[in-house]
Amino acid sequence: MQTLMVDFIISLDGYGAATDWPGLWGLGGPEYFAFLGEQEEHTVLLGATTYRLMSGFAADGAGMAELDAMRKVVFSSTLQEPLTWDNTDLVATDAVEHVREMKRTSDLPVRTLGSISLCRSLLTAGLVDRFRVVIFPVITGANGYDRIFDEYPGVRLELLDHRVMDGRLQLLEYAPTVMDAPPGSDAPMSS
Repeated sequence: MQTLMVDFIISLDGYGAATDWPGLWGLGGPEYFAFLGEQEEHTVLLGATTYRLMSGFAADGAGMAELDAMRKVVFSSTLQEPLTWDNTDLVATDAVEHVREMKRTSDLPVRTLGSISLCRSLLTAGLVDRFRVVIFPVITGANGYDRIFDEYPGVRLELLDHRVMDGRLQLLEYAPTVMDAPPGSDAPMSS
């Protein structure tokens, strides 16, 4: 059985992006980029919005050769084949069931890229084995968008790994457990 990792980069205030801010909030550094290059081979899962964004970067020659070469699976009912990004399969059926089967049969670990609602669905279904967040030390405030954790269920996180990169970026890796009730309570969590 393969593992599924949800992988996010976020601002300290929990956003995935911000208007008028550069990529990685202008704070990507050599240690972080080296870390990205050290990742084990895996299959990348994306939703349609992230696919459109990332495939656009790839088409513009944004230095994404490693990601271009990886196997990618995009879940969408709105995209149409043929897809323009190399090594990408389109899945229009239920993402949860498809990923459940991928974990069972794939020869590679599986990891998400962005795709907030896809990640939320996979976590809620109990399919996520690891949850990794790299926190960039900025507060994007009113310019932030794509709040990562809105509409998530309650989740208990067991710390598995942590480190500081480039003297400022915090990597936190957890094993997640979706909770039915707050810790120490018999009351169910409200949705």
